[in-house]
Amino acid sequence: TMPQWAGSCWYYLRYIDPKNQEQPWAAELERYWMPVDLYVGGAEHAVLHLLYARFWHKVLFDRGLVSTMEPFQKLVNQGMILGETEYTAYQDDQGRFVHVGKVEEIETHYREKDTGLTLRALKLAEERVVKKGEGFVLADDATVRVDARAHKMSKSRGNVINPDEVIAEYGADSLRLYEMFMGPLEAVKPWSMKGVEGVYRFLGRAWRLIVDERAEELALDARVRDVPMSVDQAKVIARTVAGVEADVVGLRFNTAISKLMECVNFFTGQETRPKAAMEAFTLALAPFAPHIAEELWQALGHSASLSHEPWPTFDPALLKDDEVELAVQINDKVRARVMVPAGATNQETEAIARADAKVVEALASKTVRKVIVVPGKLVKFVVG
Repeated sequence: TMPQWAGSCWYYLRYIDPKNQEQPWAAELERYWMPVDLYVGGAEHAVLHLLYARFWHKVLFDRGLVSTMEPFQKLVNQGMILGETEYTAYQDDQGRFVHVGKVEEIETHYREKDTGLTLRALKLAEERVVKKGEGFVLADDATVRVDARAHKMSKSRGNVINPDEVIAEYGADSLRLYEMFMGPLEAVKPWSMKGVEGVYRFLGRAWRLIVDERAEELALDARVRDVPMSVDQAKVIARTVAGVEADVVGLRFNTAISKLMECVNFFTGQETRPKAAMEAFTLALAPFAPHIAEELWQALGHSASLSHEPWPTFDPALLKDDEVELAVQINDKVRARVMVPAGATNQETEAIARADAKVVEALASKTVRKVIVVPGKLVKFVVG
């Protein structure tokens, strides 16, 4: 009969042993699972849950009922998703638009700072504005900057996004993928239906990469063949898998998705798409778009769910570049860029840089006072 918050403060401990009818949790299970490695929650949880959970946990620790003093090792607050960006222009009675920097709000109305004229706020459709620098201006008059801001979703503003409607039109994978692609997990981000459409198109391209969309039934594209990967293809898959894995561990979901997009771009231009490469790509896509990935996995000839498959592996040597691009500076100005074998000595790097036609021309009739080689980055000639 305790208040409901009392129960919510120790639910994570009950999750350890939910079917135990004799005690809240078994001590050996608590020692195995605790503390919680990562807690992801909204900023409001800092007080409404995390603070009280710590109070309870410390009491339980003092009573010898748990083995750790702290319940959670790491906290990440995900950023709020705001409504779509709203564009507002300010206009006087004569229809003249006023730059937002010259507008001030006075209690219940707006006025122009210089003239004191009363202005009315006019909501604009996105088509009527264009991006300019860090802000937005009227498409018809680039001298007039408009107010562009996103607000917290609320019924009173009428800017609430119903996920059911997004799913009905674009699918659950598009909604899921877009939420992760919007930006860093911790950042506050405005919603954009154009963004949803963008990831929807990406998923369509990923589907067409593997599936023959002209076939009556689910069938592979003719370019998907059971052949070995070329060196370039193997490198792209290795870098995609390694990059996605590192980004997921670091909770950088948006950059992980970018790497998947780059992979699709590469293989779209390949006349032969090795089946093993498409399987690795599908497994890397699955955490972000599980529904379409399951169908792709089935199209690739698998009857069991990919959720039971191990993460794809690759040869770490594939992550190393055979060549690296270096900038060649003369004094402090970049004059050329050269390709140098990975692992080249400073002397070899300097020789390649000196042989470049643009560098030869720039160094003509000049005296080289000093040469600085920063491996993997640049060669700098200091001339007098």
